[in-house]
Amino acid sequence: MSASRNEDLLRRTKLFALRVIKVCTALPKNPVVSALAVQLVKAGTSPDANYREAHRARSRAEFAAKIGDCLKEQDKALYWSEILAECGLVPSSRLQPLMAECNELLAILTTIHKKARA
Repeated sequence: MSASRNEDLLRRTKLFALRVIKVCTALPKNPVVSALAVQLVKAGTSPDANYREAHRARSRAEFAAKIGDCLKEQDKALYWSEILAECGLVPSSRLQPLMAECNELLAILTTIHKKARA
């Protein structure tokens, strides 16, 4: 991966994490939404941290494993976003842009993971 693409993905994963935090702090305050928001914050901030760790990997296998962790957590972020949208407690229109970016990041991370494992 070129340095500029790496920097772009670092920027996007960090912006995604910040967007997740911003969305979750603005959600309605009730026990169910709060519990789901905690899960989304955990999953939505983890890919950025794992992606940064991946670039400090000591081997190709370690890099692939960390990218796999990014992929797993990004997928969880999509799952928790879908649950929040589909339970009817949060308008899906509010989460749609976040879910769209999540899907784009999933596609990018999947490609990187496949190449790293090849």
